[in-house]
Amino acid sequence: MKFVFTGRKVEVSDELKKYAQKKFEKLERYFSNDAMAHLTFSIERGRHVVEATVVHEGMFFRAVERTGDMYASIDATVGMIDRQVRKNKTRLEKKLRSGAFEREVPGTVPAAPVVEETGKYDIVRRKRFAVKPMSVEDAILQMELLGHKFFFFKNCDDNGRGSVVYVRDDGGYGLIESE
Repeated sequence: MKFVFTGRKVEVSDELKKYAQKKFEKLERYFSNDAMAHLTFSIERGRHVVEATVVHEGMFFRAVERTGDMYASIDATVGMIDRQVRKNKTRLEKKLRSGAFEREVPGTVPAAPVVEETGKYDIVRRKRFAVKPMSVEDAILQMELLGHKFFFFKNCDDNGRGSVVYVRDDGGYGLIESE
């Protein structure tokens, strides 16, 4: 697993980097060597925040944790990503490293915000990302792993047309397809 460390108004010490690498290497049983972990450390209102995004073959696993200690935040984010993977075990088995679930153990760098004013609407954040062709089920899984309310993707079942899946208020899922 490769690591990218970022500190927002915080100096990321070598000791903190080594600790994070040691903890996140526990997740390597799920991923092959080409996985990338982006870790962002910050302090907000006296709380130590760790944002972790693990990218593996187009799949994103994301966790954010705020605690009183940076090391506890690292532990919590590793636990959150581990729970995400184990919760979606049956859906992820064919996408992750073979043998990733044989033994059970308990337990793209986001773009900088761009502020623009257009008329009376303020765009406070703009993201650009590669859109990968996937099935509706894969898009719902990716949306759940990211913890988002919607997800844009190219629908491989519909000749690569742009589509959006979203969580409905009644608990179901919706699909918006382009014509």
